[in-house]
Amino acid sequence: MFNKKKVKQYIQVNILPYILYLLARFIYLTNKKRYFYPKDDFSNESFILCCWHGNLLMQPFNYHKFKKNGSLKAIISEHRDGITIQKVMSLLNVGSFSGSSTKNGARALIGAIKAIKKGIDIAITPDGPQGPIYSVADGIVVLSQKTGAKILPFQTVASKYWQFNSWDKFTIPKPFGTIDFYVGNPFDVDDLSIDEAKQKIKNNMMLLGDRDV
Repeated sequence: MFNKKKVKQYIQVNILPYILYLLARFIYLTNKKRYFYPKDDFSNESFILCCWHGNLLMQPFNYHKFKKNGSLKAIISEHRDGITIQKVMSLLNVGSFSGSSTKNGARALIGAIKAIKKGIDIAITPDGPQGPIYSVADGIVVLSQKTGAKILPFQTVASKYWQFNSWDKFTIPKPFGTIDFYVGNPFDVDDLSIDEAKQKIKNNMMLLGDRDV
């Protein structure tokens, strides 16, 4: 018997990731690109890549341009949307840990701590997986304070884009425009309280783009 729900789930998990991957590659190749990076050399140390959930799609290209020989893993939630994102990230040469602030967060955090000690960079969307938009959850603070890894905010700004009517205002650049790729100055949150650290992270991320909060 035809099951519309199962067909939809199959498409989202097994077909959509490849469409998004090809779309991301096409967008990257057909746009002019400008890069704005800090002068620090991160070739021999691990860091925490921090970007907003709605600005996620182009960050693998940003990372691999910034750290050409780096290895990156992202903490991604386990719900169906998360599985789709995991597959897209894998196609873009980014590994993943399953977990979020709402489910299996401790397991993902332990895995991320071990990875940083092995020289692997970790990517976190602090307002994911459910928002609210531009909020900062505790996980990134704990990860930075436990490992001593610096936080680097990542951002992309497209001259032309589509924006979804979703909680995170998910943005997809349009082809044949210009994309500015930003990596902010590194910073740490040592010796700060959770709330102070979260505010510092948010402030540093907002410096990379014009965001109304």
